[in-house]
Amino acid sequence: MTATARLISGNRLHLQHGPIDLIIGADGATGEVECAYRAAWAAFPAILPALVAQLPLLRTPVAGDFPLSPRLPQRDGSEGISLVARRMISAVWPYRDRFITPMAAVAGSVADEVLGIMCRAAALDRAYVNNGGDIAIYLAGTATFTAGIVGDLSAPGIDARIVIRANDTVGGIATSGWRGRSQSLGIADAVTALARTAAEADAAATIIANAVNVNDPSIQRLPAHAVKHDSDLGDLLVTVGVGQLSDEQRSRAISNGVACAREILSKNLIVAAYIQLQGEMVVVGGNALIASAA
Repeated sequence: MTATARLISGNRLHLQHGPIDLIIGADGATGEVECAYRAAWAAFPAILPALVAQLPLLRTPVAGDFPLSPRLPQRDGSEGISLVARRMISAVWPYRDRFITPMAAVAGSVADEVLGIMCRAAALDRAYVNNGGDIAIYLAGTATFTAGIVGDLSAPGIDARIVIRANDTVGGIATSGWRGRSQSLGIADAVTALARTAAEADAAATIIANAVNVNDPSIQRLPAHAVKHDSDLGDLLVTVGVGQLSDEQRSRAISNGVACAREILSKNLIVAAYIQLQGEMVVVGGNALIASAA
């Protein structure tokens, strides 16, 4: 399994190594963009092996007896814990009163790490690292970043748009839900979170998506390990199918998610959240950032 890199249309950089698949874009002086891309490629091959070596720790639920605290030094590589792993632990730490493992923030943490490498190597006007839909963003001056939200993968289309400016304090976007590539305890078609970093957005989207939930005969669930043998969720029941809910049940599930999003927003862990379930859409916070595509 070898890391690969190639330039694609629009002079974007594609880095791929095992399950990590990054689309990277940068704006700035030609020499600076090239420098940023070289730095990203040079550092990229080491990221996955370091994470694989730490999988037993990263699949451990974060709780009071968790082996590490995010207060440990962040950039000295002490105790053999990679910088990406430290980002993961730090992002999920605020949710340790619930079930969560650092793997809930893996995609966002990788995106943050690669973006940070690029920005330290070069002076850029704008840059982003998209790791399968979890996106780390850097904006300077008057630069903006626009993204579309696909709220239902069974009926792909842009359901809402996000427009971020440099002064919006948003450095990351992440989406979770039962239809996505990650397992979910909830029934949301999609929850998109905006936060200071992609890792923080990743963790928050996971927690909110888990909260969008009700008990209903139309919902199919299986133990996580039966769906994915190496799942960090173990015996917990994950959603594998959702039938058509009644208006009351759909409203109750969304209300549960909204309450969770508002709690997280009140702690300044996110800037905004978008929740979608069976055609119903709700925005919590950040109404100036997220708008319907209609």
